[in-house]
Amino acid sequence: MTSRHRSLIDPNLPAPRRRSVVKAAAAGAVLAAPLAASLPARAAEAAPAFLHGIASGDPLPDGILLWTRVTPAPEAVPGSGLGPDTPVSWTVATDKALTNIVAKGSLTATAASDHTVKADVRGLAPATDYFFRFSAGGTDSPTGRTRTAPAADAAVANLRFGVVSCANWEAGHFSAYRHLAARADLDAWLHLGDYIYEYGTGQYGTRDTVVRPHAPAHEIVTLADYRTRHGRYKTDPDLQALHTKAPVVAIWDDHEFANDAWSGGAENHTEGAEGAWAARQSAAKQAYFEWMPVRPAIAGTTYRRLRFGKLADLSLLDLRSFRSQQVKLGNGEVDDPDRTLTGRAQLDWLKAGLKSSDTTWRLVGNSVMISPFAIGSLSAEILKPLAELLGLPKEGLAVNTDQWDGYTDDRRELLAHLRSHAIRNTVFLTGDIHMAWANDVPVNAGTYPLSASAATEFVVTSVTSDNLDDLVKVPEGTVSAVASPLIRAANRHVHWVDTDRHGYGVLDITADRAQMDYYVLSDRTKADATSAWARSYRTRSGTQKVERTYDPV
Repeated sequence: MTSRHRSLIDPNLPAPRRRSVVKAAAAGAVLAAPLAASLPARAAEAAPAFLHGIASGDPLPDGILLWTRVTPAPEAVPGSGLGPDTPVSWTVATDKALTNIVAKGSLTATAASDHTVKADVRGLAPATDYFFRFSAGGTDSPTGRTRTAPAADAAVANLRFGVVSCANWEAGHFSAYRHLAARADLDAWLHLGDYIYEYGTGQYGTRDTVVRPHAPAHEIVTLADYRTRHGRYKTDPDLQALHTKAPVVAIWDDHEFANDAWSGGAENHTEGAEGAWAARQSAAKQAYFEWMPVRPAIAGTTYRRLRFGKLADLSLLDLRSFRSQQVKLGNGEVDDPDRTLTGRAQLDWLKAGLKSSDTTWRLVGNSVMISPFAIGSLSAEILKPLAELLGLPKEGLAVNTDQWDGYTDDRRELLAHLRSHAIRNTVFLTGDIHMAWANDVPVNAGTYPLSASAATEFVVTSVTSDNLDDLVKVPEGTVSAVASPLIRAANRHVHWVDTDRHGYGVLDITADRAQMDYYVLSDRTKADATSAWARSYRTRSGTQKVERTYDPV
């Protein structure tokens, strides 16, 4: 997501670009926070300790990836480079008491990997719940539950995934994760990007109130910085709870690096003053793979494919590592065939996988919206904050060049491929935009609905990151009541858009339909925020169209 909310916190950092000044009191409090703020206070009481929880991810029919971070000594805080090598053992069992052990092993946590460890466990049974735990120096981690994917040739009646994106630590609490953890019915959960944010304290949308400060206080640039920020996020109790209940399948977007990242830089990066982009990108990727239960995939990125029996496969995209730089509007370059969002190799990989798939559903984990979006006749009062949220010119030209709208040739090629090969039941699952959408994906938006729909798209809102009512600073629902009908009038393929609320989605899949249930939170700033079902949309098999349904699964 695009934002211009950055401010100078650390006087040793280079002069800011596109930053707003943070109130002195908040800045002073942040500057006083030590590096150890990324850990709970109990870090100094005993070692080793599992202060950052445990996690699992990337389920396979015969395996799962297990993750943890051990703190071997009080000084071994994330990003410090301190602490001794520490043996860490892991155990996998079929029961929560860990009496029926089916796999075990040991690893060594070292400062070179920020004392994170991963165990890629194989030899497990498909579509099976397992329980796991780590141990180090006589200390046991919490026990987690995970689940393997169905066998590749299995007839699967149902799949259920939690779906989230865009969690800004400073804007509020991660209640969305807590409510997903409480369900206990998820095969896995998908994180579609912006798992962390790179900004310094007060530099990114919080309605002028930092609910809880980042660590480190400054914008993250170095490997130590990215490690410290990941460590801060992994202390959140709701995030820890969800990681112990189901495996995550994650991709990155821009804020795991810097705002509006592309292959050669980012809007939120000043070459030279903040070092070389290549070094910053490398540091961000290293920290991500250290701290996330994600297998490094093709070319060390997050694009990869998982299969869930005959019911669905999931193609996961990396839309930052290979993309051309975003263009300014008005010069026609969004249609330039030499510019790319995916990169040639990834687009060919995606097309080939969609064509060869023999599953009922083809899911695509997609970090930025593929459906076209025209602004329409929004008022100046709404257009200005919308432009700020999307990175549009304030005069309101109808393209968001950070999304697929800015790379129309890639989108045209992909949608034409779906149509020409009669590839059915492709569902894009998207984050980034901090709003909830239910869209058809038209081959030609200008002639829709006469033009065919090649796919469908469910976009989930943010966990905490600002949406329109936050930018305007008005009560929730105020902006959406006005903006939603105007957006839909200008975009006939959009069945629903909610511009104002925070929450998550639950995707439920059967052979007959794929349904997204949208849930919203009562207040992102409250640790005990409640959750309520808002709407549901589905696409029935063979239709390539979205329709409303009036009950959650």
